[in-house]
Amino acid sequence: MYRTLSGTAVAAALLQPVPALAQSVPDAEAEAMRAEIRELRARLARLERTLGLAPDNTGTPPPVAAAASQPAPAPPAAAAAAAPQPETKIGWKGSPRFTEGDKAFKVKGRIQADANYVSAPKALADEGLGFSNEMRRIRLGGEGSLGAGFGYKLELELSDNTVDLVDTFVTYDRAGWLVTLGNHNSFQSLDELTGDTTGSVMERAAFTDAFGFERRLGLSAQYQRGAMLAQLGIFTDDIGALANDSDGTSGGDENNSYGIDGRLVYAPKVDDIQLHFGASAHWRRMGRLADGTTRYRQRPYAHSTNTRLIGTPSMQVDQEVHYGLELAGIAGRWHGAAEVHALRAGRTGLPAVTFRGGYAELGYFLTKGDSRGYKAGIFSGKAPARPMGDGGIGSIQINLRYDYLDLDDKDISGGKLNGYIAALIWSPIQYLRFNLNYALLQYDGAKALPSGRTDYDAHVLGTRFELDF
Repeated sequence: MYRTLSGTAVAAALLQPVPALAQSVPDAEAEAMRAEIRELRARLARLERTLGLAPDNTGTPPPVAAAASQPAPAPPAAAAAAAPQPETKIGWKGSPRFTEGDKAFKVKGRIQADANYVSAPKALADEGLGFSNEMRRIRLGGEGSLGAGFGYKLELELSDNTVDLVDTFVTYDRAGWLVTLGNHNSFQSLDELTGDTTGSVMERAAFTDAFGFERRLGLSAQYQRGAMLAQLGIFTDDIGALANDSDGTSGGDENNSYGIDGRLVYAPKVDDIQLHFGASAHWRRMGRLADGTTRYRQRPYAHSTNTRLIGTPSMQVDQEVHYGLELAGIAGRWHGAAEVHALRAGRTGLPAVTFRGGYAELGYFLTKGDSRGYKAGIFSGKAPARPMGDGGIGSIQINLRYDYLDLDDKDISGGKLNGYIAALIWSPIQYLRFNLNYALLQYDGAKALPSGRTDYDAHVLGTRFELDF
């Protein structure tokens, strides 16, 4: 505690020896000493008033003394250390998820392995038929939020013996708006936008592959309010095509193609039934890619074979216009979905040709309490109601799909496909699935047999295990 000495205190201290001194000195000298002490007291009082050390008439401590009595302020570093810090929390969603306030990070990955068998007329003598297997996808990356509505996602995928960037973008999410910049899916089809680990069958509808649906580099925005969802984006080409280091019209640095994609979804919920109505429209200018090499073709359901039994010849396509309609619903264990899509390919110096595709499907969960998930205009994943390890066997789902593709128009004979697909999906726990698919593919105008016949059947047995986190 800081203390001050008043003139009275000093004088009292000085007077302590005065009685004894007064007995040993003459009265005149003692009086002179007392006068000198009184003068000293007066000087000390004036000094206290000058320095602000003297209390006022109310007894309030002097300013300097009051300030001196307060504890010293904490150093800046100590004050910062004392301030509450956001707590970092660790959760689990198939992999660790770290959150701190409005910031987060999660590791993402995917493993898909296929083993398939394609049975077709032996007279085709195609080595791509029969048994084939592959690591369909190996994907690793991460996603997170940076705060203030900004987020990101980065994923690398090993597929077809090459490493590609798949979802690689930054986002801004605020008040119903989601803006995305980078490599991501354009808004082309319900079946295309639904994740491959949450689909009802192993491979998407034939038209999505034949018409070249893929992720592309671009800028998009979507707005969702209640049951309405609107999506619009402008895209160039996929990263692999843009990064091609070859010269000529197919060179990456000379690829000046671009397109606009839009989609509208109305998804009301009536009692416990989730409905989905969607429509999409697309336009693409091919630019220097209009080099006479554009083809539309499709594998016999299994991706592990490179054989294409139907497909158009190479064409010089300068622009594409296509559009689609979507219908889906979920009611308890049941779900249904259907789409139709048409692509009009404008040819340089020749009449445009139009190709069509579509599918219809019905699915049912054998396990009680399970149903298909739905979020933001697409089907989504959902944990089993009774997973293994928690008194259940996981979820078991059966799905039936009819698939259609028509690549014939005017002078182009690419062939037709009518496919009938049955799928069994077992998910013992969340993030892990096992698939068993059978497909009967009926072709008309397909790759010709030695006899010249182009209408025949193919049978496909497909299996896949997949882990997604």
